[in-house]
Amino acid sequence: MSGIPHDHYEPKTGFEKWLHERLPIVGLVYDTIMIPTPKNLNWMWIWGIVLAAALVMQIITGIVLAMHYTPHVDLAFASVEHIMRDVNGGYMLRYIHANGASLFFLAVYIHIFRGLYYGSYKAPREVVWIIGMLIYLAMMATGFMGYVLPWGQMSFWGATVITGLFGAIPFVGETIQAWLLGGPAVDNATLNRFFSLHYLLPFVIAALVALHIWAFHTTGNGNPTGVEVRRGSKEEAEADTLPFWPYFVIKDLFALAVILLIFFAVVGFMPNFLGEPDNYIEANPLATPAHIVPEWYFLPFYAILRAFTADVWVVQFTSWITFGIVDAKFFGVIAMFGAIAVMALVPWLDTSSERSGRFRPMFKWWFLVLVIDFIVLMWVGSRPTEGIYPIIALIASAYWFGYFLVLLPVLGLIEKPSTNKPATIEDDFNAHYGKH
Repeated sequence: MSGIPHDHYEPKTGFEKWLHERLPIVGLVYDTIMIPTPKNLNWMWIWGIVLAAALVMQIITGIVLAMHYTPHVDLAFASVEHIMRDVNGGYMLRYIHANGASLFFLAVYIHIFRGLYYGSYKAPREVVWIIGMLIYLAMMATGFMGYVLPWGQMSFWGATVITGLFGAIPFVGETIQAWLLGGPAVDNATLNRFFSLHYLLPFVIAALVALHIWAFHTTGNGNPTGVEVRRGSKEEAEADTLPFWPYFVIKDLFALAVILLIFFAVVGFMPNFLGEPDNYIEANPLATPAHIVPEWYFLPFYAILRAFTADVWVVQFTSWITFGIVDAKFFGVIAMFGAIAVMALVPWLDTSSERSGRFRPMFKWWFLVLVIDFIVLMWVGSRPTEGIYPIIALIASAYWFGYFLVLLPVLGLIEKPSTNKPATIEDDFNAHYGKH
């Protein structure tokens, strides 16, 4: 951790010195696991190891599943059934992989909202945040392409709808769509491309995760108070921190064991609970499902995509000032990706001098509404676009953008942070756990 005094690796034996001079990998591992970590981290900081474990689990199960999967429109669905029925342990591998995606996204959403609440994106950690958002985008792309591979009804029609969004981009949309599909429509070329990219992208995610870890090891880990580790003397740094090993490693492993226990209970007793029934029917280009529903982790942004219809005034106004170039479909695409972009820009949208939401009384309430808003968007994204649901989706979408683009900048200017903030991490730790 740059700037924080701590003991670095010193090779002791002759072999260690020889290896360290040529490939300092032992020193790198040592400095990583012994890195000084703020001693007041709470249980919201355990999701990093859950995400790392989920990524490893997805890569391992994915590699084995790829050995038995056939990326062809005539054989894909049957090959999945072959994995489920004929491959030794195949049903378990497939269920772990399918539900592992849900665990991955659940953990990343908690991880993101923890960062938003505790100000983990603020200087000097902007690059850490941006890399994290790139990981999230890569996860979304990987998850979407993986959902297409079973070649069920929802796989086929989900691919048709989502890739059709790119066709809404003016001038170049049809070219981009044809490049994605490998032809004029979702077909064998599409399945092959998606299979190839679904296999490749997890390794890109792994590389981004390495960058993410490197970045926050350089800037230092955040903590619930937002107070930085003292960097004056080694004694002060040691009073604010503990080595990552064994204190936080053991804590993280305990949390991981509990979460995996729940995860494998789901895999064992209700593996299809999160699956869409239509996706257990082989894809039929001639039969459109009554209601196209993506996986639950895409639902909030799917709701935002559908919320902006041609009768919404902001869509009409945008279409008018762009002379019809931005129609309702293209506006929905902009809104969907914009909803992710505003999260990526939050280091510059939040104007508050206070880092942690713990000491921002007004912010806490608006943030709570944001969490509820996200859940509402997830729910309404699974509902049909009729009745009151479009109105709910539009209101929830408006709040999402309003929170990032209006509330955060304004709150930073008008809000008075709490005055009971601890002066040091050591003070906060002692206040919660007693002086040691």
